[in-house]
Amino acid sequence: MKVNKSIFIIPFLLLVSFIHAQENQITKVKIKGHKRLKISYLQSVILTQKNKPLDSLKIEEDIIFLKRLPAISNVSYQVNKIQENNYEVLFTIEENFTIIPEINLWTTTNNQFSYKLGLYDYNFLGRNITFGGFYQNNGFDSYAINFRAPNLFSKKWGVAINHQDWKSEEPLYFGDKTANYLYNNISFEVLALHQINLKNSFDFGFNFFSEKYKYLSGATDASIPQNLDLDKILLKLVYSYDSLNYFFQYVTGFKSVLYAQYVITENDFQNDFLIAWNDFFYYRRIGAKGNWANRLRFGLSSNDKTPFAPFALDNNINLRGVGILVDRGTGSIVLNTEYRHTIYDKGWLAIQTNMFTDAGSWRNPGGELNDFFKEKNIRIYSGIGLRFISKKIYNATFRIDYGFSLLNSKNNSKGGLVFGIGQYF
Repeated sequence: MKVNKSIFIIPFLLLVSFIHAQENQITKVKIKGHKRLKISYLQSVILTQKNKPLDSLKIEEDIIFLKRLPAISNVSYQVNKIQENNYEVLFTIEENFTIIPEINLWTTTNNQFSYKLGLYDYNFLGRNITFGGFYQNNGFDSYAINFRAPNLFSKKWGVAINHQDWKSEEPLYFGDKTANYLYNNISFEVLALHQINLKNSFDFGFNFFSEKYKYLSGATDASIPQNLDLDKILLKLVYSYDSLNYFFQYVTGFKSVLYAQYVITENDFQNDFLIAWNDFFYYRRIGAKGNWANRLRFGLSSNDKTPFAPFALDNNINLRGVGILVDRGTGSIVLNTEYRHTIYDKGWLAIQTNMFTDAGSWRNPGGELNDFFKEKNIRIYSGIGLRFISKKIYNATFRIDYGFSLLNSKNNSKGGLVFGIGQYF
């Protein structure tokens, strides 16, 4: 007997149509609270879309993504039923002020008065674009122009373009001797930015730069040139895994950022070299007002025996209290851990105290991996600090820390104050 297939197909199609009709659908997506942010931009980067099934997981993912934007301090949402199986999703945004001036004043070791003036918009054109630059005078003129648009082409693809002309007086170390050089780096960089998903992203591209070293003062050595002019090409890759969640000044979760750079150069003094380091971050809320923050950095580079080694030991980079550019190496292990406690939180202002410990060790240029475990290369500093945080201005955290050495060694400074903008990590 021949069976009519339509007897089975038609009921099946009707069943599928019935199930689809029972799905909760989004008929409206509304966003309120935005000021400078363009509504067209916000609609293009969220997963929650009109005429799509209502999905609470996608809404939560949108909340995390939006909180990470510099222009947004906090986001909440509501799901409102319009009629049977039809819903409206309402996002309520609290915007940050994102046009931030940069003003730094300091004196160098030779009592040179120095200053840095800059201006950055972290929400240029209302589309999550960072654009700005700075001028610096520390006895020498420096400047930079930076453009970063992570969603320029789509939610997943963007571009960064940077130009810098940097000059600074830097100490170079060879044996027990020290010399001061004028260092000048002129660079042009283009990076492609790709977001795989909410947690994973890549930056990759090229940096064309020239480095110039000019002897100023201090010890000399026949093997160390007093003037260098080097043209180089840098291939750059940054891979980020980010599962952090933000609630104003509080952070929770884990983040890992891998930086890999291969520098190509043609000269008799330096070889091509590879440098890579990974930053691991872990944050945890402690009670209602506490935040435990940690950063572990491990890095290695080509192990050339040169005073121009890439990893620097410095107050503003790794160890609070150690001093400014006190040593260099071809490898680095640094652990920063601190407990932040909010003592005031009202309106736009929050104040935090913090207790920290920074510990690190270095591989000497041309040295061995066991250099990390040598007493003379180990530094441990601890201290306390204050944070003054604006909850309405992006990255407007003024920090002051005092760090002191926990080791009695002639290689360690006794300690000192460290100022900065933004959390240390």
